[in-house]
Amino acid sequence: MSRGTWTRRDFFRHSAVLGAAAIGGPVLLSACQSTGSGDTLTAAKNAKTIKIGIANEAPYGYADSSGNTTGEAPEVAKAAFKGLGIDNVQASVVPFDQLIPALNAKQFDVVAAGMNITPTRCKAALFSNPDYSALTALLVPKGNPQGINTLQDVAAKKVQLAVLSAAVEKGYATAAGVPDSNIQTLDTQDNMLRAVTTGRVYAAALTDISLKYLAKQNPGAGVEVTPGFTPIENGQPVVSAGGFVFRQSDTSLRDAFNQQLGTLHSNGQWLQIATPFGFDRNNLPNPSLTTDKLCAA
Repeated sequence: MSRGTWTRRDFFRHSAVLGAAAIGGPVLLSACQSTGSGDTLTAAKNAKTIKIGIANEAPYGYADSSGNTTGEAPEVAKAAFKGLGIDNVQASVVPFDQLIPALNAKQFDVVAAGMNITPTRCKAALFSNPDYSALTALLVPKGNPQGINTLQDVAAKKVQLAVLSAAVEKGYATAAGVPDSNIQTLDTQDNMLRAVTTGRVYAAALTDISLKYLAKQNPGAGVEVTPGFTPIENGQPVVSAGGFVFRQSDTSLRDAFNQQLGTLHSNGQWLQIATPFGFDRNNLPNPSLTTDKLCAA
């Protein structure tokens, strides 16, 4: 990814040209190409190839300036699948809100996009064990002149807030008392950044990991990231944890992947993979945090 601020032309060039990319290689996979039928794990092992979906959301999964797919989730997926004898990981870029529908339509086999594990999503697909946990934060103008550090502050001061389409932050904002009229849903991080820098909104809500990475990649944008916080819904703190997503019929693939993911978490390799993307050991999920708990929350 470029170190400078992305222009609108830059972003759409990435979205169009990099609609499909292979990790460590050139564009190879059509976004509309479907995966085969039968047992996905067996087929992937036989072909030594598997297809993943990403949403071009840094640092979780995105296409870099060379046309290669990278990010925390694709790189972790690559390591996990290598442990299963699957060396070739191909990626398709689709809008975030289309990841699960495209997965279920067999355009790819796994979502590797840092997707939060929520009860609603658990009804539509099968999640891995938690890959990471993260706090929520706000992207605000440099100096934060309004002194807004939480979603409750956004509600109290009646400022405009940007959230990412189909992401969990809209629900967090609504629970904090932010009216729909003050929430603008945007389709990309780039547009969220632009909305803050142009004054269209005062703040943008996303994970602290995402926003810190976005601010780091755009040092001249005149923005900063608030300290991370835990959002509240129905009077209870909401733990944000992301995972990999599989079709509900692909339990064998999910279970095999979970074994590899657990190894990466325990042997220190996950931390080596994730650190360049702004993660640290505080983002390792607590062993007591399980997908079953997150799906039932």
